[in-house]
Amino acid sequence: MSTTELDIIKALAEEGNMRKASERLHLSQPALSQRLQTIEKEWGMQLFIRSQKGLEPTPAGEHVISYAKESLAKRDETLELIASLEDKVHGTLKIACASIIGQTWLPQVLKDYVALYPDAKISLMTGWSSEISKALYEGEAHIGIVRGQTDWKSHRMYLFRDQLYLVDSEISTIDELKDTNRHFIQFKSDSNYYMEIQRWWNKHFNQNPSRQITVDQIETCKQLALNGIGYAILPSITLSGDERVNRIPLLNSEEEFELTRDTWLIGYSSTFELKQVKAFVEIAQSHARLLRKDQ
Repeated sequence: MSTTELDIIKALAEEGNMRKASERLHLSQPALSQRLQTIEKEWGMQLFIRSQKGLEPTPAGEHVISYAKESLAKRDETLELIASLEDKVHGTLKIACASIIGQTWLPQVLKDYVALYPDAKISLMTGWSSEISKALYEGEAHIGIVRGQTDWKSHRMYLFRDQLYLVDSEISTIDELKDTNRHFIQFKSDSNYYMEIQRWWNKHFNQNPSRQITVDQIETCKQLALNGIGYAILPSITLSGDERVNRIPLLNSEEEFELTRDTWLIGYSSTFELKQVKAFVEIAQSHARLLRKDQ
């Protein structure tokens, strides 16, 4: 039964009169009578008895009237819900994020997001920056947060830049690395990050570190350095400033500028039009501005 037919059943039941129902439905009485005959034929039952008092529902008609009213109420409820969604941020926000950002900066951004938009859902995957583009290409994420240089061709947005530091409990200058026997603690990362460190090292030293420890997580690398096991090169985003270690900024030996690492928000232009993505971008930009201001 179509919505129009449901409206006819409801109007006839509530008005109890063919003339009043026809006026309410903006139909002529003959047309309404013809429509009712068609409806009753579809149900295979007489739904109303015509009497001097007007229209009286048959026992079968009472069931159909109940069905019509329930269906129309559900329709109205659904229409109201759809209308309300126009003003709400809802749906799932799918983020693919560099692990370092997922462990440090992103949690505070998402805390604000879920507080402001409780109807939205979040799907978060973390990995190396080199894996983020793949997630976007394959539709597994709406937006990506990547580190370092990016060759993403579609929409990208600069967030912030953090500096790279040599962190150690004993070493206090870069020159001390030439003669130290302390372990160089490294964490596995995407090739761009590794190459940046290698280029910096090769510009300053003639040979690789004599002792090395490689771990699979940046947090493990950080904790080993904080506990005096060796030195590490860490981005400032991972350091609060309260750590009891020496923090030595990495400088380019030729141009004497600080070695830094940029963070970008990337995705396809079409996905940036989604409400849940727009809302996230606004909050992310706000947090990024605060971070840039503090640097």
